[in-house]
Amino acid sequence: MSVKLKRQNKIKEMLNTKVVTSQEFLVNLLKAEGVEVTQATLSRDFAELGVIRSFINGGVRYIINSTESGKQIEKLIGFEIISIEHNESLIVIRSLAGRAQGVAHYIDRLNKPEILGTVGGDDTVLIIPSSSLEIPNIIKMIKEIMNAQSS
Repeated sequence: MSVKLKRQNKIKEMLNTKVVTSQEFLVNLLKAEGVEVTQATLSRDFAELGVIRSFINGGVRYIINSTESGKQIEKLIGFEIISIEHNESLIVIRSLAGRAQGVAHYIDRLNKPEILGTVGGDDTVLIIPSSSLEIPNIIKMIKEIMNAQSS
């Protein structure tokens, strides 16, 4: 796991378990955990993670905006998808090597009624539609995810 990913995971953990009222406070919390980070790097991490300032109980608190972080994840997933193929009953997505399980997990978490489930291998995701009639809708949805990387 990269240093950046470890740092961002620690940031998410702290934002979900502590009341973080300032970036300076978070920098000190991270330092206490052995994670050195500059203010500029923390600001970039906030942008990538979708962290926002929220006004709660008369004070400011940093939280992860689920809408924004979902958009960031969608951009990553869109980048990992290479192609989509289908027949009369199933859809197959080709992904970057080693990323099919992450793509399958993301699609499962969308909780779309059109999708019964997914199976993720190394670079291939099998999507099982609820009906063969849903295949065009699912393909359209996957293409929208693929296009999210360029927005």
